Amino acid sequence: MTLPLLVVVLGPTASGKTALAVRLAEHFDGEIVSCDSVTVYREFEIGTAKPMAQERQRVPHHLLDVVSPLEAFTAGDYARLARLAISGIRSRGHLPLIAGGAGLYLRALIEGLFAGPARSEDLRQRLRVRAADRGPLHLHRILARLDPQAAKAIHPNDVSKLVRALEVCLTASHSLSTLWQQGRDPLAGFRILRLGLAPDREALYQRINTRARQMFSQGLIEETRYLLQRYPAARTLESLGYKQSVQHLRGEITLDQAIALTGQGHRNFAKRQMTWFRREPDVQWMSGFGDEAQVQQQCLEKVAAAL
Repeated sequence: MTLPLLVVVLGPTASGKTALAVRLAEHFDGEIVSCDSVTVYREFEIGTAKPMAQERQRVPHHLLDVVSPLEAFTAGDYARLARLAISGIRSRGHLPLIAGGAGLYLRALIEGLFAGPARSEDLRQRLRVRAADRGPLHLHRILARLDPQAAKAIHPNDVSKLVRALEVCLTASHSLSTLWQQGRDPLAGFRILRLGLAPDREALYQRINTRARQMFSQGLIEETRYLLQRYPAARTLESLGYKQSVQHLRGEITLDQAIALTGQGHRNFAKRQMTWFRREPDVQWMSGFGDEAQVQQQCLEKVAAAL
């Protein structure tokens, strides 16, 4: 018996993943499961580049606006909810499509996560303060003493992963690398078709810069002011666009600097995304944007051939 198909549309920010996923979903009677670490939060709209209202009306979308701005949301939470959404889509006889650029979330969904210890927000905050005071390299040196294998796998400037690795070392009976070796709980029961978008770098950077300017012209500063007043402790305010808007509202940078820094941050993020996704197995890469007719036609043919 042939297993049902799961289509994954991946690629860097601003590469047209949503447009492609909507086109495929409309053609093949599908539903889209978002794979993004910030669109899960309610009330964060402009800076997250969520699918537009008309796109959501054309095709059912899942895992948008599922948690409040003050709730913690992990890759494990995403994997659990995404698997439930995929199961529901299949039960309705529709094609599930995953669309997004959160590489860790996608990996958690497809490959599963190890059974690590529960979060300790107090410990995490103390480690973040230590990183802010002494620099990320200080945390990396501590991790190198406690878990050399994990330290080799984590970049010295990746504070979030360093904090999690140290949290595991300090609260669990095993190191992070030991838990990695114990295995995971991969997604079962599907054939996975990965469609990757790899547009020309300079063209992508131009789109990223345009998107950054549009976010601010559409009211990102005003949205950030509202969110900052209502949810001053929301960690999503540290994400790209919102962070620069907060800096501008505090008088630390000009509006032009906020726009430029947001564009630069997203360009750097796109580089990291492509580095991550190049390690994904069996990706069928498209050398263009997801809203281009030729790319959409190629992907339509690939999905049709896989069904």
